[in-house]
Amino acid sequence: MLVPTTPDSDQLHRDALTVLQPGFVGTEPPAWLLRHLAAGLGSVALFDRNVVDLDQLSALTGALRAENPDLLIAIDEESGDVTRLEAGSGSSWPGNLALGAIDDPGLTRDVARELGRALAEAGVNYNWAPTADVNSNPRNPVIGVRSFGADPELCARHTAAWVEGLQSAGVAACSKHFPGHGDTAVDSHHGLPVIDVDLDVLRARDLVPFQAAIAAGTKAVMTAHIMIPALDPKLPATLSPTVLRDLLRAAPEDGGLGYQGLIVSDAIEMGAIADTFGMGEGTVLALAAGADAICVGGGLADEDTVLMLRDAIVAGVRAGRLTEERLADAAERVRSLGSWGRIAAQGERFEPDLAVGLRAARRALKVVRAPGREVLPVTERPFVASFSDEPNIAVGDVTPWGVAGMLADRFPGTRTREVSAADAAPELLDALVAELVGAAEGRRLVLVVRDAHRHAWMSAALARLVAARPDAAVVEMGLPQSEPVGALHIATHGAARVCGLAAVEVLTGQYGAVA
Repeated sequence: MLVPTTPDSDQLHRDALTVLQPGFVGTEPPAWLLRHLAAGLGSVALFDRNVVDLDQLSALTGALRAENPDLLIAIDEESGDVTRLEAGSGSSWPGNLALGAIDDPGLTRDVARELGRALAEAGVNYNWAPTADVNSNPRNPVIGVRSFGADPELCARHTAAWVEGLQSAGVAACSKHFPGHGDTAVDSHHGLPVIDVDLDVLRARDLVPFQAAIAAGTKAVMTAHIMIPALDPKLPATLSPTVLRDLLRAAPEDGGLGYQGLIVSDAIEMGAIADTFGMGEGTVLALAAGADAICVGGGLADEDTVLMLRDAIVAGVRAGRLTEERLADAAERVRSLGSWGRIAAQGERFEPDLAVGLRAARRALKVVRAPGREVLPVTERPFVASFSDEPNIAVGDVTPWGVAGMLADRFPGTRTREVSAADAAPELLDALVAELVGAAEGRRLVLVVRDAHRHAWMSAALARLVAARPDAAVVEMGLPQSEPVGALHIATHGAARVCGLAAVEVLTGQYGAVA
């Protein structure tokens, strides 16, 4: 464990702590975290490991805020596939792609407002959402259903609505990932994506939703760990003065977006930064470039990490690589947003309307029936095969997805099978198809897939099974790119729990016609 060499009361050390947004392990605040809150730490980040239920979360945030009333308590709660509030059960609200498929900004505003009310009730005042990225690359491994879609104007109007809805509940929005993470085939958790587009494309496509977020008053913007050579051929966006100062901060008449709120980095321990520049160096470069806060703690959530980053910042100032004025300015921006959060928390509180989420999920469904084929509702124990590749880190592997459990609850005796890429390897595909067709004999066959267009093994297995059982129902819970297949094809536009519930209602004839 690193030992502080100077008093925590020193202003330089206080400012260095203030700009960090670290996580921790456990459902109660550890002693080291409370100590650093008293010493100036300005933010704390919550993840699913910190949440049991709303009562526990409220007690936790109350204990944190007792040490610092202006504390920013952050959470990565996008709704949809990425949920920390309901990681154990799945989200009560559909994600961005579902809302974009409906294309009703008023509904998007309502969903974000109700999610904001749930967060505010639990004492959370700062949300790392919405995702404003335009998902222009359908093979994107990290954005996908987290985006409102592939059209810049659609993404812009829904990003603005989401920001407005969330902040109307007293929770600060953080629009991400600037200047746009949608056109990449690399996950920045693992490597540094390079987006080779010219400035005209960037301005006409990727920047449009961020301009809308800024116009809507987003309290924070999160940077992307991506390299765009047309902007900066040497530094990724998080570390680039050209991106943060000259593009995001600069006035419109000088070619910038004129944003004056908080700029926060994406998690500094992600591979795109940690494996190329190092966490400490990346932190100093990000602050010097114009970032005001450093997100850390999704993976590294201990005191040593906080002290290491704090000391790297202090060393950077003393070496003249980061000015004390720039650090003080960044710390003041954090404290200012914390004060906004404290004042917002004093407003009137409302219980969230959870019914809004299911209504939205129903509207997001795209249901296609094979022409001329009668499709009867599932009324007894089906066979459900669920196909999924390894989820990206942002989504995580804790949250349940699919419809198998929901159908099993309704129809005791339902048989289920989870299928992985290893199960469907080319040399095993014949045996897998024979196994599944045999297990489904005499039963309705329901095939559940997630991003089938991105995984050749999944597409191959799906095609073979539908050929063998043309009466199969297919539920696509990822990004729907392929042509509808099966007697009944349901695209949910996301894997939130409410998206699964809406699909089950159609499968069982409880909501919407299936015949």
